[in-house]
Amino acid sequence: MSANPARPPAGTDLCALDEVAEPGAKGFRFRAEAAMFAGVVVRIGEEIRGYVDSCPHAGWPLSALDDRYLTRDHRHILCAGHGALFRPLDGECVVGPCFGERLTPWPVEVRDGRVVTA
Repeated sequence: MSANPARPPAGTDLCALDEVAEPGAKGFRFRAEAAMFAGVVVRIGEEIRGYVDSCPHAGWPLSALDDRYLTRDHRHILCAGHGALFRPLDGECVVGPCFGERLTPWPVEVRDGRVVTA
């Protein structure tokens, strides 16, 4: 499988840390000609994690609405397509048809108050 040409390179500035609610999540979309890359950044306390915005069970985006990735209690990432629940800090599915599988990590970090790709 070849690399996605739309995936942003390391060091790409995504947003200010304050633009990601705590707790909360923010989605990102990048295009390069016909290719698209979708990612999501999740913030729980001081922890930031990035994942490819794709359900491991079906391959569709996790959220049908912008930045609405977490359950109401903020304890899990929710796949809106079939209700699977993923732990936000390690991406493991704890409920649903992909039980035990994980979201694909998308390395991100905070530098000088900005969320960037790593």
